[in-house]
Amino acid sequence: MISCEKRSIVQRLADAPYLWLFLDYDGTLADFAATPEEVIPDGELIALIAELEAHPDIRVSIISGRRLAHIQELVPVEGILKAGSYGLELQTPDGSTLNRIEYEVVRPVVARIKERWEDLLAGRGGFFLEDKGWTAAIHAKDADPEEAMAVLKQAEHEATELLLESEPVRLKLQGGHLFLECAPREVDKKRTVAYMLDSFPWNAGALPVYLGDDDKDEVAFEAVQAAGGLVVAVGERLKESTADCWLASPKEVRNWLRNLLEARAV
Repeated sequence: MISCEKRSIVQRLADAPYLWLFLDYDGTLADFAATPEEVIPDGELIALIAELEAHPDIRVSIISGRRLAHIQELVPVEGILKAGSYGLELQTPDGSTLNRIEYEVVRPVVARIKERWEDLLAGRGGFFLEDKGWTAAIHAKDADPEEAMAVLKQAEHEATELLLESEPVRLKLQGGHLFLECAPREVDKKRTVAYMLDSFPWNAGALPVYLGDDDKDEVAFEAVQAAGGLVVAVGERLKESTADCWLASPKEVRNWLRNLLEARAV
């Protein structure tokens, strides 16, 4: 994977009259929290995002798997487009909020799966069951690896049975590293990016730039590249990726964004 400091990358950014940044949060802008429920605003990061948003040639959007309420607390910056739950819930630049599907349709099924998973995880150490309202997820990174694989396999089996019983409610299971989530089928960052580009048009000639660190972000890379944009992979999980360039960590991401501001100083 090539460096984001390569001349061709720097030149693309310099030549663009406007930049539209699409930024993942955990693992991209900030290191992972101890648990997905932990919400600790970072003043340094908030100041950086505010500075980016204040630049007349830069637009900022946040796209996260976290619920929107978390993102609103973590990034209390006005005027930016915030997408929580992978884009199922949005806060627009004018501060209004909208849901892209009906919460009341999916919640009863998600709640049933959560209850089944609670029973499965009872008494087991190293697992964390996250309820994001729209989705439910099992995090097993702190569990014994062998037990984690067995439990996740059983959780997938039980959830699949419930999903088959719940049709036509459109839910799916999606995985990751020691991770399993039940979510609406509309959960897809590629769809979210396409929706944001179409529904909230900005200046003609703006270069979309997406930064993300995992497989949920890599899905979105295609939409950004199809729109002529630039994709930045972050961290070891995406070192082999379809991205245009690579940064090693959230610390490098912040430095790269600061350099971007300096290069476009007005």
